[in-house]
Amino acid sequence: MKTIDEMLNLDLLTPDQHLQISAWIARSSSPEEILQMPALLWQAVERASQTMGIHEDLMRPPSLDAGDLVLG
Repeated sequence: MKTIDEMLNLDLLTPDQHLQISAWIARSSSPEEILQMPALLWQAVERASQTMGIHEDLMRPPSLDAGDLVLG
């Protein structure tokens, strides 16, 4: 839901789209049910995700360099 809220705050979703998507997610009890969201809502999420570069972030290999991070 945080990502959906961010999409709204960035004006990538309309308030109505945000409300409908949030409601759909809230009443879905499984990822499979979320995937049954109406096509127009999915298209809105996909456009917003593309604008935010979410797919590229998910496809980027993890950094093996933690820089100056010291654990322990």
